[in-house]
Amino acid sequence: MNYPEDELLNISGIQHFVFCRRQWALIHIEQQWEENFLTASGEWMHEKAHDPLLSEKRGDLILSRNMPVLSYHLGISGICDVVEFHKAEDGVVIYGHNDTYSIIPVEYKYGEPKEEDYDVLQVAAQALCLEDMFCTAVKELHLFYGRTKHRLKVPFDDSIRERVSCILQEMHELYARRYTPKVKTSKKCRSCSLAGICLPKLNQSPSVANYINQNLKDEECEKFT
Repeated sequence: MNYPEDELLNISGIQHFVFCRRQWALIHIEQQWEENFLTASGEWMHEKAHDPLLSEKRGDLILSRNMPVLSYHLGISGICDVVEFHKAEDGVVIYGHNDTYSIIPVEYKYGEPKEEDYDVLQVAAQALCLEDMFCTAVKELHLFYGRTKHRLKVPFDDSIRERVSCILQEMHELYARRYTPKVKTSKKCRSCSLAGICLPKLNQSPSVANYINQNLKDEECEKFT
């Protein structure tokens, strides 16, 4: 099954979805967004990575920045911060070049490596698109963190592939229903740029029926006091 153009989901949404399904729905279904320091800093990092003037070839390495990728099979599209093409005998042919190359997507993040796998899953989805587009296998995922100035290398194994596939299936199901899930409040809410819009505490509010019944009980009690 291939998804039509108007049903392709944004790759960047995977990170939002794993962080909080409600946040993802507010952004990608309801089209709501607010900036905070973390999101603004992240945008600055991506602007540097996407600068087309920094695209270059270094010997056996080709750097491609701001590269559009998509997969109709997975129903996703997006932009890779950086894609590295390393000269390799078992690689694939790249248009305009005589040699063959292996492919490594590199995602730039403002902060530092996280305990959760949000970032890994995002760059893994990019890798799956690159595999579809170039008919090759991506073996490594790279993440560069601005705060630590460190590049993290992650083997692209079957467990990551399966997890991305399951997440994308759930995303498509919710998107098709245009459904915004409810969530329980947690520590993550403090760093969410949509905290003012989401108002997750409202999800724990009593129902209208309970509110009316409680007020009626209060009025009855007042009659006998």
